[in-house]
Amino acid sequence: MDDEEPRYLRRQKPVEIKRRKFGRREWRGYFRGLVIAMAWSAAAIILAFSIHFAFFSPRFLLLHPSQIVVTGNHFVSTGSILEVFAGDRDRSILRIPLGQRRLEIEQIPWIQQAIVHRTLPDRLSVAVRERAPVAWLRLGAALFLVDADGAILERPGQGTFYFPVVTGISSEMPQADRSQRIHMLLNFLRQIDLVRAGSSDVVSEVDLSDSADVRATFARLEDIDHGAATDSGQAGAVVVEFGDRDFQDKFRTLLENAGQWRATVGRIEAVDMRFGKEAVVNPQSVGASSAGAMQAPQGP
Repeated sequence: MDDEEPRYLRRQKPVEIKRRKFGRREWRGYFRGLVIAMAWSAAAIILAFSIHFAFFSPRFLLLHPSQIVVTGNHFVSTGSILEVFAGDRDRSILRIPLGQRRLEIEQIPWIQQAIVHRTLPDRLSVAVRERAPVAWLRLGAALFLVDADGAILERPGQGTFYFPVVTGISSEMPQADRSQRIHMLLNFLRQIDLVRAGSSDVVSEVDLSDSADVRATFARLEDIDHGAATDSGQAGAVVVEFGDRDFQDKFRTLLENAGQWRATVGRIEAVDMRFGKEAVVNPQSVGASSAGAMQAPQGP
Protein backbone atom coordinates (compact mmCIF):
# COMPACT_ATOMS: atom_id res chain seq x y z
CA MET A 1 0.00 0.00 0.00
CA ASP A 2 2.85 2.36 0.76
CA ASP A 3 4.34 1.76 -2.63
CA GLU A 4 1.12 2.83 -4.34
CA GLU A 5 0.91 6.21 -2.63
CA PRO A 6 2.73 9.16 -4.18
CA ARG A 7 6.01 9.88 -2.53
CA TYR A 8 5.53 13.59 -2.61
CA LEU A 9 2.28 15.62 -2.49
CA ARG A 10 2.30 19.11 -3.94
CA ARG A 11 0.59 21.76 -1.99
CA GLN A 12 -2.45 23.16 -3.82
CA LYS A 13 -2.10 26.92 -4.32
CA PRO A 14 -5.30 28.70 -3.43
CA VAL A 15 -6.95 30.73 -6.20
CA GLU A 16 -6.80 34.35 -5.48
CA ILE A 17 -10.07 36.30 -5.91
CA LYS A 18 -9.36 39.82 -6.87
CA ARG A 19 -11.88 42.30 -5.66
CA ARG A 20 -12.72 45.15 -7.98
CA LYS A 21 -11.86 48.49 -6.58
CA PHE A 22 -13.95 51.55 -7.54
CA GLY A 23 -11.74 54.15 -8.99
CA ARG A 24 -12.47 57.73 -9.90
CA ARG A 25 -13.44 56.80 -13.44
CA GLU A 26 -16.05 54.26 -12.32
CA TRP A 27 -17.57 56.68 -9.86
CA ARG A 28 -17.87 59.29 -12.58
CA GLY A 29 -19.82 56.85 -14.79
CA TYR A 30 -22.20 55.93 -12.01
CA PHE A 31 -22.71 59.56 -11.11
CA ARG A 32 -23.39 60.50 -14.70
CA GLY A 33 -25.99 57.72 -15.02
CA LEU A 34 -27.62 58.82 -11.81
CA VAL A 35 -27.83 62.40 -13.03
CA ILE A 36 -29.35 61.31 -16.36
CA ALA A 37 -31.90 59.12 -14.61
CA MET A 38 -32.86 61.96 -12.30
CA ALA A 39 -33.15 64.35 -15.25
CA TRP A 40 -35.44 61.96 -17.13
CA SER A 41 -37.53 61.43 -14.03
CA ALA A 42 -37.85 65.18 -13.51
CA ALA A 43 -38.81 65.66 -17.19
CA ALA A 44 -41.45 62.93 -16.90
CA ILE A 45 -42.88 64.53 -13.78
CA ILE A 46 -42.96 67.97 -15.41
CA LEU A 47 -44.57 66.54 -18.54
CA ALA A 48 -47.21 64.69 -16.55
CA PHE A 49 -47.94 67.82 -14.55
CA SER A 50 -48.14 69.92 -17.74
CA ILE A 51 -50.53 67.47 -19.40
CA HIS A 52 -52.71 67.35 -16.31
CA PHE A 53 -52.66 71.14 -16.12
CA ALA A 54 -53.52 71.55 -19.81
CA PHE A 55 -56.30 68.96 -19.72
CA PHE A 56 -57.98 70.04 -16.52
CA SER A 57 -56.97 73.62 -15.82
CA PRO A 58 -59.82 76.16 -16.15
CA ARG A 59 -57.41 78.16 -18.28
CA PHE A 60 -57.93 75.73 -21.20
CA LEU A 61 -61.61 74.89 -20.73
CA LEU A 62 -64.28 75.54 -23.34
CA LEU A 63 -66.84 77.26 -21.16
CA HIS A 64 -68.88 79.45 -23.52
CA PRO A 65 -69.88 79.38 -27.23
CA SER A 66 -68.26 82.79 -27.66
CA GLN A 67 -64.91 81.01 -27.45
CA ILE A 68 -65.63 79.47 -30.88
CA VAL A 69 -65.16 81.81 -33.84
CA VAL A 70 -67.00 80.77 -37.04
CA THR A 71 -66.22 82.37 -40.41
CA GLY A 72 -67.29 81.79 -44.00
CA ASN A 73 -70.94 80.96 -43.36
CA HIS A 74 -73.69 82.90 -45.13
CA PHE A 75 -76.63 80.52 -45.41
CA VAL A 76 -75.78 78.16 -42.54
CA SER A 77 -76.50 79.66 -39.15
CA THR A 78 -73.66 79.99 -36.69
CA GLY A 79 -75.81 78.24 -34.10
CA SER A 80 -76.09 75.06 -36.17
CA ILE A 81 -72.29 74.90 -36.37
CA LEU A 82 -71.81 75.61 -32.67
CA GLU A 83 -74.26 72.81 -31.89
CA VAL A 84 -71.61 70.35 -33.08
CA PHE A 85 -69.45 71.36 -30.09
CA ALA A 86 -72.26 71.12 -27.52
CA GLY A 87 -70.80 67.95 -26.01
CA ASP A 88 -67.40 69.62 -25.56
CA ARG A 89 -68.63 72.16 -23.04
CA ASP A 90 -66.45 72.28 -19.89
CA ARG A 91 -63.76 70.25 -21.66
CA SER A 92 -60.20 71.34 -22.35
CA ILE A 93 -59.78 72.40 -25.96
CA LEU A 94 -56.77 70.08 -26.10
CA ARG A 95 -59.09 67.12 -25.56
CA ILE A 96 -61.50 68.05 -28.36
CA PRO A 97 -61.08 65.75 -31.42
CA LEU A 98 -60.81 68.36 -34.14
CA GLY A 99 -60.82 65.87 -37.02
CA GLN A 100 -64.05 64.30 -35.85
CA ARG A 101 -65.68 67.69 -35.33
CA ARG A 102 -64.64 68.73 -38.84
CA LEU A 103 -66.35 65.67 -40.32
CA GLU A 104 -69.49 66.37 -38.30
CA ILE A 105 -69.62 69.96 -39.55
CA GLU A 106 -69.23 68.76 -43.14
CA GLN A 107 -72.31 66.58 -42.63
CA ILE A 108 -74.38 69.78 -42.62
CA PRO A 109 -75.83 69.78 -46.19
CA TRP A 110 -74.83 73.36 -47.01
CA ILE A 111 -71.21 72.88 -45.83
CA GLN A 112 -68.79 71.68 -48.48
CA GLN A 113 -65.56 71.98 -46.47
CA ALA A 114 -64.59 72.91 -42.93
CA ILE A 115 -61.30 73.67 -41.17
CA VAL A 116 -61.12 73.53 -37.38
CA HIS A 117 -58.06 74.52 -35.34
CA ARG A 118 -57.14 75.55 -31.82
CA THR A 119 -56.02 78.96 -30.69
CA LEU A 120 -54.39 78.61 -27.27
CA PRO A 121 -55.22 78.87 -24.54
CA ASP A 122 -59.01 78.55 -24.84
CA ARG A 123 -60.24 79.37 -28.37
CA LEU A 124 -61.41 77.39 -31.38
CA SER A 125 -61.60 78.69 -34.95
CA VAL A 126 -63.95 77.19 -37.54
CA ALA A 127 -63.66 78.26 -41.20
CA VAL A 128 -66.28 76.84 -43.56
CA ARG A 129 -66.88 76.93 -47.29
CA GLU A 130 -70.50 76.62 -48.27
CA ARG A 131 -71.86 74.93 -51.35
CA ALA A 132 -72.76 77.10 -54.34
CA PRO A 133 -76.22 76.30 -55.73
CA VAL A 134 -76.59 76.27 -59.51
CA ALA A 135 -80.26 75.41 -60.05
CA TRP A 136 -83.63 74.99 -58.42
CA LEU A 137 -84.77 71.39 -58.00
CA ARG A 138 -88.42 70.45 -57.88
CA LEU A 139 -89.16 67.44 -55.70
CA GLY A 140 -92.88 66.87 -55.67
CA ALA A 141 -94.52 70.14 -54.72
CA ALA A 142 -91.43 71.51 -52.95
CA LEU A 143 -88.51 73.47 -54.33
CA PHE A 144 -84.95 72.84 -53.24
CA LEU A 145 -81.58 74.02 -54.47
CA VAL A 146 -78.89 71.80 -55.97
CA ASP A 147 -75.17 72.41 -56.44
CA ALA A 148 -72.77 71.20 -59.13
CA ASP A 149 -72.01 68.00 -57.17
CA GLY A 150 -75.68 67.06 -57.05
CA ALA A 151 -76.06 67.87 -53.35
CA ILE A 152 -79.68 68.74 -52.53
CA LEU A 153 -79.96 71.83 -50.32
CA GLU A 154 -82.78 73.24 -48.25
CA ARG A 155 -83.90 76.71 -49.22
CA PRO A 156 -82.16 79.19 -46.90
CA GLY A 157 -84.08 81.78 -44.99
CA GLN A 158 -82.33 84.56 -46.88
CA GLY A 159 -80.85 85.04 -50.31
CA THR A 160 -82.28 85.45 -53.82
CA PHE A 161 -81.46 82.97 -56.57
CA TYR A 162 -82.19 83.21 -60.31
CA PHE A 163 -81.83 79.70 -61.68
CA PRO A 164 -83.80 77.45 -64.02
CA VAL A 165 -85.95 74.81 -62.36
CA VAL A 166 -84.67 71.26 -62.77
CA THR A 167 -86.88 68.18 -62.77
CA GLY A 168 -86.15 64.50 -63.28
CA ILE A 169 -83.70 64.24 -60.36
CA SER A 170 -84.72 62.58 -57.09
CA SER A 171 -83.14 62.36 -53.66
CA GLU A 172 -83.05 58.56 -54.01
CA MET A 173 -80.82 58.84 -57.09
CA PRO A 174 -77.10 58.20 -56.34
CA GLN A 175 -75.22 61.46 -55.98
CA ALA A 176 -72.82 60.46 -58.77
CA ASP A 177 -75.78 60.27 -61.17
CA ARG A 178 -77.15 63.59 -59.95
CA SER A 179 -73.73 65.18 -60.39
CA GLN A 180 -73.41 63.85 -63.96
CA ARG A 181 -76.77 65.32 -64.96
CA ILE A 182 -76.12 68.67 -63.29
CA HIS A 183 -72.76 68.95 -65.06
CA MET A 184 -74.53 68.23 -68.36
CA LEU A 185 -76.99 71.03 -67.52
CA LEU A 186 -74.19 73.50 -66.74
CA ASN A 187 -72.41 72.61 -69.96
CA PHE A 188 -75.64 73.23 -71.88
CA LEU A 189 -76.20 76.64 -70.26
CA ARG A 190 -72.61 77.68 -70.86
CA GLN A 191 -72.68 76.72 -74.53
CA ILE A 192 -75.93 78.49 -75.39
CA ASP A 193 -74.56 81.64 -73.75
CA LEU A 194 -71.66 81.44 -76.18
CA VAL A 195 -74.13 81.64 -79.05
CA ARG A 196 -76.09 84.54 -77.60
CA ALA A 197 -75.19 86.19 -74.32
CA GLY A 198 -77.90 85.81 -71.68
CA SER A 199 -79.63 82.88 -73.36
CA SER A 200 -79.38 80.82 -70.17
CA ASP A 201 -81.51 83.44 -68.41
CA VAL A 202 -84.54 82.64 -70.57
CA VAL A 203 -84.48 78.90 -69.82
CA SER A 204 -87.34 78.41 -67.38
CA GLU A 205 -87.20 74.65 -66.78
CA VAL A 206 -84.98 71.72 -67.68
CA ASP A 207 -86.04 68.07 -67.54
CA LEU A 208 -83.05 65.81 -66.77
CA SER A 209 -84.95 62.56 -66.30
CA ASP A 210 -83.04 61.16 -69.29
CA SER A 211 -79.31 61.11 -68.58
CA ALA A 212 -78.62 61.58 -72.31
CA ASP A 213 -81.04 64.41 -73.05
CA VAL A 214 -81.36 68.03 -71.96
CA ARG A 215 -85.04 68.88 -72.38
CA ALA A 216 -85.23 72.65 -71.96
CA THR A 217 -88.35 74.79 -71.77
CA PHE A 218 -88.30 78.38 -73.00
CA ALA A 219 -91.20 80.37 -71.59
CA ARG A 220 -92.01 82.17 -74.86
CA LEU A 221 -91.13 81.70 -78.49
CA GLU A 222 -89.75 85.23 -78.75
CA ASP A 223 -87.20 84.30 -76.11
CA ILE A 224 -85.43 82.23 -78.76
CA ASP A 225 -86.72 83.91 -81.91
CA HIS A 226 -86.77 87.71 -81.89
CA GLY A 227 -88.78 87.66 -85.07
CA ALA A 228 -91.82 86.03 -83.47
CA ALA A 229 -94.89 88.25 -83.17
CA THR A 230 -96.41 88.23 -79.71
CA ASP A 231 -99.81 89.37 -80.95
CA SER A 232 -100.32 86.74 -83.62
CA GLY A 233 -100.99 83.82 -81.35
CA GLN A 234 -97.46 82.52 -81.75
CA ALA A 235 -96.37 83.17 -78.15
CA GLY A 236 -96.16 80.22 -75.81
CA ALA A 237 -93.78 77.84 -74.07
CA VAL A 238 -91.44 75.92 -76.34
CA VAL A 239 -89.86 72.63 -75.26
CA VAL A 240 -86.59 71.79 -77.02
CA GLU A 241 -84.71 68.50 -76.71
CA PHE A 242 -80.97 68.97 -77.23
CA GLY A 243 -79.59 65.52 -76.49
CA ASP A 244 -76.35 65.39 -74.51
CA ARG A 245 -73.80 67.10 -76.77
CA ASP A 246 -73.14 69.76 -79.42
CA PHE A 247 -75.38 72.22 -77.60
CA GLN A 248 -73.74 75.25 -79.15
CA ASP A 249 -74.31 74.15 -82.76
CA LYS A 250 -77.85 72.96 -82.06
CA PHE A 251 -78.86 76.16 -80.33
CA ARG A 252 -77.45 78.22 -83.19
CA THR A 253 -79.45 76.11 -85.62
CA LEU A 254 -82.56 76.73 -83.54
CA LEU A 255 -82.07 80.49 -83.57
CA GLU A 256 -81.35 80.63 -87.30
CA ASN A 257 -84.30 78.49 -88.39
CA ALA A 258 -87.09 79.07 -85.86
CA GLY A 259 -88.73 81.72 -88.06
CA GLN A 260 -88.74 79.47 -91.14
CA TRP A 261 -90.14 76.55 -89.15
CA ARG A 262 -92.87 78.75 -87.72
CA ALA A 263 -93.86 79.90 -91.18
CA THR A 264 -94.11 76.28 -92.29
CA VAL A 265 -95.92 74.58 -89.42
CA GLY A 266 -97.48 77.52 -87.59
CA ARG A 267 -97.17 77.63 -83.83
CA ILE A 268 -94.12 75.84 -82.47
CA GLU A 269 -94.65 73.96 -79.23
CA ALA A 270 -91.76 71.50 -79.26
CA VAL A 271 -88.60 70.83 -81.20
CA ASP A 272 -86.53 67.66 -81.12
CA MET A 273 -82.91 68.44 -82.03
CA ARG A 274 -81.25 65.23 -80.94
CA PHE A 275 -80.48 64.24 -84.53
CA GLY A 276 -77.74 66.65 -85.50
CA LYS A 277 -78.75 69.11 -88.22
CA GLU A 278 -82.22 67.61 -88.55
CA ALA A 279 -84.96 69.00 -86.32
CA VAL A 280 -88.39 67.53 -85.69
CA VAL A 281 -90.89 70.33 -85.01
CA ASN A 282 -94.00 69.55 -82.94
CA PRO A 283 -93.25 65.80 -82.92
CA GLN A 284 -96.40 65.00 -80.90
CA SER A 285 -98.81 66.79 -83.22
CA VAL A 286 -100.88 65.07 -85.87
CA GLY A 287 -98.94 64.68 -89.09
CA ALA A 288 -95.59 65.38 -87.47
CA SER A 289 -94.16 62.26 -89.02
CA SER A 290 -94.79 63.61 -92.48
CA ALA A 291 -94.38 67.37 -92.09
CA GLY A 292 -92.46 67.98 -88.92
CA ALA A 293 -88.97 66.90 -89.91
CA MET A 294 -86.97 69.92 -91.02
CA GLN A 295 -83.52 69.91 -92.52
CA ALA A 296 -81.59 72.96 -91.31
CA PRO A 297 -79.57 74.76 -93.98
CA GLN A 298 -76.00 73.55 -94.14
CA GLY A 299 -73.23 76.07 -93.56
CA PRO A 300 -70.48 76.68 -96.08
